[in-house]
Amino acid sequence: MSDQTADQTKAGMVFAICAYTMWGIAPMYFKLLSSIPAAEILMHRVIWSAVVLCILIVGLKHIAKVKAAVASPKVLITLLLAGLLLVVNWLVFIWAVNNDYILEASLGYYINPLINVFLGRLFLGEVLRPLQKVAVGIALIGVLVLIVNYGRLPWISLTVAISFSIYGLLRKQVKVESMPGLFIETLMMLPAAIIYWLWFAEVSNDFVANSTSMNVLLISAGIVTTAPLLCFTAAARRLRYSTLGFFQYIGPSIMFCLATFLYNEPLSTARLLAFIFVWSALALFTYDSFRAYKNERRLKKVVAPV
Repeated sequence: MSDQTADQTKAGMVFAICAYTMWGIAPMYFKLLSSIPAAEILMHRVIWSAVVLCILIVGLKHIAKVKAAVASPKVLITLLLAGLLLVVNWLVFIWAVNNDYILEASLGYYINPLINVFLGRLFLGEVLRPLQKVAVGIALIGVLVLIVNYGRLPWISLTVAISFSIYGLLRKQVKVESMPGLFIETLMMLPAAIIYWLWFAEVSNDFVANSTSMNVLLISAGIVTTAPLLCFTAAARRLRYSTLGFFQYIGPSIMFCLATFLYNEPLSTARLLAFIFVWSALALFTYDSFRAYKNERRLKKVVAPV
């Protein structure tokens, strides 16, 4: 591994840790907006994210990169699909948090890294090691436990996990830096958000009638949204997709603690059993990833020229 590659990997790890930590504490922010419908919160996320990103794009002189990305129809289509997946992920997550389903959302983000491994194998040619296959199978058992006990698909968990996994896959493949890419995604969603604000929003649309604290919270959606996403997309471009999943447990672990100890969500036997299966799968995945990393380092030392 060259020094440049090693530096890229280290930077990717730092970005990943920052992204998942910020996502982990995000429910605390959205709980402050629980009186507002999820669709309106989503509207504000899009609008104020566009404002924050516009300031950053101009201030950091990334306009040329935005123009280059917009000039490619393939890039635009990919970013449009990524943006739609992001909106789905945001909407379901906000609704889950404000309707006391943080545990189900956290389970989705626990499942996410294992879906990353599967997608990495399917679309990026990343080989699944035997223990990784076992880990995916164990996680699948955990999902089946919920289906059997509740008699329905855990749609919140699966929607959150699958939408974000595919979003990350698309962003990894498109040749656009994190900030310009996110800016373009947000701009594509902006017209719909503005239309919703003007004609459909009812609770938070009037900034004159809102309290100052409420307006500050709504505008802060731009920072709450863009900061972790910029870190995530920066990490996705520097790390193997399956490696990126290694850090995924940070966010849902924080969410799990918040849901259980701060917001007192019920942890039923079925939920706990599902979590145990998924935690076991992640433990196996982590062990396998660490072992593979150590073997790779040892092999490179052996073949390195003296």
